Amino acid sequence: PNRIGQGIEFDYCCCHASFSLKDMGYETIMVNSNPETVSTDYDTSDRLYFEPLTFEDVMNVIDVEKPDGVIVQYGGQTPLNLARRLQDAGVPIIGTTVDSIDLAENRERFSAFITKLGLQQPANGSATSAEQASTIAERIGYPVLARPSYVLGGRAMRIVYDTPSLLSFIEEAKDVSQGHPILIDKFIEDALEVDVDAIADGEETYVAGIMEHIENAGIHSGDSACVLPPHTLSEELVEEIRQTTRKIALGLKVIGLLNIQFAIKGQKIFVLEVNPRASRTVPFVSKASGIPLAKVAAQIMAGKKLKDFDLPERPEFHHVSVKESVLPFSRFSGVDIVLGPEMKSTGEVMGIAETFGEAFAKSQISANQALPTKGTIFISVKDEDKRHIVFLAKKLLDIGFQLVATKGTAKVLKSNDVKVNEVDKRGEGRNNLLTLIQKNEINLIINTPSGKKSQSDMRAIRAAAILHNVPCITTLQGAWAAINGIEARLSHAFGVKSLQEYYKKNCSGCGALR
Repeated sequence: PNRIGQGIEFDYCCCHASFSLKDMGYETIMVNSNPETVSTDYDTSDRLYFEPLTFEDVMNVIDVEKPDGVIVQYGGQTPLNLARRLQDAGVPIIGTTVDSIDLAENRERFSAFITKLGLQQPANGSATSAEQASTIAERIGYPVLARPSYVLGGRAMRIVYDTPSLLSFIEEAKDVSQGHPILIDKFIEDALEVDVDAIADGEETYVAGIMEHIENAGIHSGDSACVLPPHTLSEELVEEIRQTTRKIALGLKVIGLLNIQFAIKGQKIFVLEVNPRASRTVPFVSKASGIPLAKVAAQIMAGKKLKDFDLPERPEFHHVSVKESVLPFSRFSGVDIVLGPEMKSTGEVMGIAETFGEAFAKSQISANQALPTKGTIFISVKDEDKRHIVFLAKKLLDIGFQLVATKGTAKVLKSNDVKVNEVDKRGEGRNNLLTLIQKNEINLIINTPSGKKSQSDMRAIRAAAILHNVPCITTLQGAWAAINGIEARLSHAFGVKSLQEYYKKNCSGCGALR
């Protein structure tokens, strides 16, 4: 069943598939054992089986119902892992074939497939032992991204900088990998991450949304805020991403939904991951564009073609939508809030407006991280970010904030003529940061941590910030987005429009099934 930590996207897609197939005259059957979902409401499908998603239970349902077709790509990783056994048992799986799903999941086959298409990917390998893993990591060169295969939500995924850390990761990941190989990829530092959602019918591909992540690659896509349409990519890069998506969809023979994650470093586009299934961004792209992706894709799996739908040639956006993650840290005292490759969010919100700044500010309000418009901001950044923080700090002073910083960051800012007060780390002197947070004298924290010592030094600070409801930003990209949002809040009062008002400006054809 769908669980907390997997988001609501699969429940959303399953419901839309059921409604959409009913419109085509089909009787629909839902198999799910989670009472907290809309797909298990009595009126969502014609028949509901409240059974766990195991091979035996699903086969019992199929033996009784004898369905014309079974959709596995809308329920997340669990039904995908059952797909091969179901097909071997004669179950009529519709949509993308089991072989294509395996091609995307199997690292060696996928790597050969991407190379055959003439596309770039980070150097990678898969290992079934600790010795193999360390050999691959040394060949590729650290840092590497290590993760178990066939898991969802980046579970047990980690960026590893040396061999001892890699061996420690493998020991921890044993229970999660359950006999599947450990995947090791070269981690591309300071790369921009892009998510693409598309629908394909085996012949044509419709690229519905190209989303630019606010945080750099290395933060799990489920935790990273993202912007639709992309707000810093050139039109040439966007077009290249479109063509690459079409090439992959055709090569994989995708029928239904497709999600691809790219990393962009300079002008180079690297393929990180391809998922021929429903992704967590499908509801966001559908709401932002007015195109019901899950409904269209379900009807395509049932035999329709893309040309049967009144879709615009490409979605046009006259507004900006920002997807932000809702993180559960305020519910767990003492938990560190630094984001990484393992997903931590338990929900998502979105902000829509005419400009990026306003859309981002709205998304932060929705995620209970409302940006301040006055007060004091604490800054402490890792050495690599110190050059970049100067201009950001000057911008904050210009819009009326006071700044405080730890010794290292304060020294850099002062030498660049930035007015800042130095503050002690926790437990050092009377003017320490922990006390200021407890007195509600800090309104925003910008802290980009690095290294184990820095992580532990600031962990208590970040925990205290959450406890006292102080917004805490842990990436430089997030800080720039926050400044955009603060400027939008200061410049004008926010308004509210219905989704339909936004859709009207986009195109006439977006109502295809809405």
